[in-house]
Amino acid sequence: MTSMINKKFESLLSRMTLEEKIAQLGSYWIYDLQTKGQLDREKVAEKLQHGIGQVTRIGGGTTLDPRSAAAAANQLQKYLVDETRLGIPALLHEEGCAGAMVLGGTMYPQIIGLAATFQPQLAQEMTKAIRSQLMAIGARQALAPVLDIARDPRWGRVEETFGEDPILASQFGVAYVSGLQSEDLAEGVLATGKHFIGHSNSQGGLNCAPVHMGWRDVYEVYMAPFQAAIRDAGLGSIMNAYPELDGEVVAASKRILTEILRDELGFEGLVVSDYEAVVMIHDFHYVAPDKSAAASLALKAGVDVELPSVNCYDEALKSALETGRVSIEMVDQAVLRHLKAKSDLGLFEDPYVDEGRVLQVYETVQNRELAREIARQSIVLLKNDGSLPISKIIKKIAVIGPNADEGRNQLGDYSYAATKELLELQALPDSAFADADEKLPSAHDIRIITVLDGIQAAVDPYAEVTYAKGCSILGDDRSGFGEAVGAAENSDLVVLVLGDKSGLVPDCTSGETRDSATLKLPGVQEDLAKAVVATGKPMVVVLISGRPYAISWLDENANAIIEAWLPGEEGGSAIADVLFGAVNPGGKLPITFPRTVGQVPIFYSSKSAGLGSHWYTDYVDDRVRPLYPFGYGLSYTKFKFSNLVIGKTSVSAGEHVDISLNVTNIGDHEGDEIVQLYIRDEYASVPRPVKELKGFIKLHLLPGENKRVTFMLPANQLAFFDLDLNLTLESGKIIVMVGSSSDDIHLSGAFEICESRRLQIKDRVFFCPVEVE
Repeated sequence: MTSMINKKFESLLSRMTLEEKIAQLGSYWIYDLQTKGQLDREKVAEKLQHGIGQVTRIGGGTTLDPRSAAAAANQLQKYLVDETRLGIPALLHEEGCAGAMVLGGTMYPQIIGLAATFQPQLAQEMTKAIRSQLMAIGARQALAPVLDIARDPRWGRVEETFGEDPILASQFGVAYVSGLQSEDLAEGVLATGKHFIGHSNSQGGLNCAPVHMGWRDVYEVYMAPFQAAIRDAGLGSIMNAYPELDGEVVAASKRILTEILRDELGFEGLVVSDYEAVVMIHDFHYVAPDKSAAASLALKAGVDVELPSVNCYDEALKSALETGRVSIEMVDQAVLRHLKAKSDLGLFEDPYVDEGRVLQVYETVQNRELAREIARQSIVLLKNDGSLPISKIIKKIAVIGPNADEGRNQLGDYSYAATKELLELQALPDSAFADADEKLPSAHDIRIITVLDGIQAAVDPYAEVTYAKGCSILGDDRSGFGEAVGAAENSDLVVLVLGDKSGLVPDCTSGETRDSATLKLPGVQEDLAKAVVATGKPMVVVLISGRPYAISWLDENANAIIEAWLPGEEGGSAIADVLFGAVNPGGKLPITFPRTVGQVPIFYSSKSAGLGSHWYTDYVDDRVRPLYPFGYGLSYTKFKFSNLVIGKTSVSAGEHVDISLNVTNIGDHEGDEIVQLYIRDEYASVPRPVKELKGFIKLHLLPGENKRVTFMLPANQLAFFDLDLNLTLESGKIIVMVGSSSDDIHLSGAFEICESRRLQIKDRVFFCPVEVE
């Protein structure tokens, strides 16, 4: 490690007192430094006298508008540079999952929707825009992306993930990190891959619950996006997972955070704790009798910085040093990593921002256009009997449901609005959120286009659009059913908008700590749908949700269903674009929809033994097949796949095989199709999945248009982890499957891997190049 650190940091380290070193391993919430929402000079001088490693959410934890947040950032940095002994600037971090989580930050579609586009380049475009807004207020680390693989939709944080497939998540993760960090970190924002590792596969789908998973699954599936982001995008920071993995608390595990992460994966960046994860070693997992022991375990494991505020990396860490639980060399190593990160970001040269230019990157036309485009591309058409697209000359539309005119519910759990609710609920002392009368400055609050707004803007001016809420997201109040039924009876078509409110407080149904036991639509929403169906009017269902729900009844009774996920600030416009045919939906499911919660975990890349109950296949009380499979999504047109050609009959390590086919739009509308390449290793030394996604490409085709697609599949991409957890390429037959979903395979063939022996592969391959002509 020392050889990689610039000599100037070793010199700086040699001049640091123990208090100054420990200060670099800690952080403070911005409101710890405020009184009534404004920076308090006395608190700053008291808490930051020895410097500080990080400051938490100067925008996302306050009611400051972007320009005021930038001014506060400059004030803090000026104090640290000019008035502390060593002048070391702080690293300011924010959340940035689907947008800069600050007042006025653009809110893009939540990540599960972004993944549904199957276009990683959109992730890079989005994070370039997020980067500009974060940098404008002085924030240089984003606690994103979430690289967890989501195979249990009960878990509330599914919405923050790229879905269930390791290749899809890896490619999106690389694009996300690349856009955020840029080619030169001095011009970028430090990305933080989370949560290393296993967080999403928790017992019962409960947030932070123990993870019971074998190491082959860890290496093969859950580690893949992290490995890709580290190697192929230079991921600069990692956040630990909260749970225990096979009985080993991740935040206290040297094996996981040092031996695997650093020694095996080659990670050289900064490890930050998930919020309160260090003290949780003591008071949640109960493997440390006090805070000093917790600090010792975390530091020895490899946690460099404690977030979000000083708790254990303070006097408790000093006590661990005094008692010999940790060595000063361990402290020095963590300090050096943090100093290097700050140097790479250019903070030592210039920690300040131009307050006069901040608003140039907030609420821009370009950002809103990008938010709308991603939302359009993310929408998945699940069912359509011909009711969609809606004719613009329709006379009467009833827009019904708890999410029909509720813009707040179009945002993900790490939006500013969601966090504001949490901070208001906590009523933290000296935070502006403790004032119940505190109102957001309207000039900087984001404007959200609801589904009702979008429909009213899209229909003929003489059309009658009636709105009825019907019910709330949660609760059993049916008093609004009558108004909703009346609106439906007086309409030619019902657009029923159901789903979630995402966030972190008790009235939310998706998001962190908002886990589901049933996977039924929350509250009485399905009862509302049944009441509407009883009117006999055609019904189009729009789902604004953060997770797949078991919606078999809706699938049987609705005329059309679209999944819009949590579509962000331009979601209503994007949904209307799809409903009225201005945009032909082309999104595909990045995660499987179960029929019932009893199927969970359910995912397309199962082993063959997991496809059914031997020997009857189905459950006693339901089918084993999913409601909607991974990669699924309908269109207003139809596509034909033909003329599959596999360029070689056999390949060896280091080679690739061309897999070519034609795709033709044989319908009447222009539209998008996502061509998906799957493989199966027919026989192997360990059981292999029945299908594995290896490549994909989105095509836009006019009616009658034909394009030829060629996947250049690397042989090394077919390597897997053997019984000894070595990445291995084996001889054998590889079945090729090309289709429009994991369950809708149009063309198939095969080739051989020819190796005289099982060959260990050094580097894992996550990308299959594609050409279109």
